[in-house]
Amino acid sequence: MATSQAPTRQAITLKGSTNLVTEFFKYAANTILFQRGVYPSDDFHMVKKYGQTVLVTQDLALENYLDRCILFDVNCHTLAYFELRILKQVNKWLLTGSVTQLVLAIISKDTRLPLERWVFDVNLIEKTADSAEPTPAKPESEIQAEIRYILKQIVSTVTFLPIIDTPTVFNILAYTHDSADVPADEWVDTDPLAIEASKSQQVKLRSFSTDVHRIEALVAYRYEG
Repeated sequence: MATSQAPTRQAITLKGSTNLVTEFFKYAANTILFQRGVYPSDDFHMVKKYGQTVLVTQDLALENYLDRCILFDVNCHTLAYFELRILKQVNKWLLTGSVTQLVLAIISKDTRLPLERWVFDVNLIEKTADSAEPTPAKPESEIQAEIRYILKQIVSTVTFLPIIDTPTVFNILAYTHDSADVPADEWVDTDPLAIEASKSQQVKLRSFSTDVHRIEALVAYRYEG
């Protein structure tokens, strides 16, 4: 008599993992911008994601916000631009394995001094060809739990990060391979916005992984004490 086997979950595809990582970066960036006061709290609304409540920006495509957000060195855009254009390009780079690191840098609007760098290292998980047994697929619930922990950790950083009492803007930096297709009209070579080693403190955050990508996170911040 034949015995039935329980169905096994298939490993996440490259496209599925890419979409998941892109979505994570969207919610992580929104959480950082809210917690660090880059945008007014009224510009955010609550949504349910990853089994918890997260804050995301509403449509900020209004002229009076154009002086509050800077991307790269020249182009000034709203967060709507961030979601529609920046994340779309990040998604393309993830699909081709071209991006190795994403950075959200918070900068003093008046002095252009970098105050914080939120760093997300992007690693591709290599498959072991000599393994006799295929690696079991990672449950989606486990992936979401790891993402949930990172977002909670970002929220908790307000307990130790220095208070920002000056108007700020933010930069998105992407580190890619030399062979990456980079839209010249949207992305330009720019200052890494590094914080001087003598004035920088770092805190490593949790990581999360799919069957394809592993994301390592940390925050570096200016500490004058």
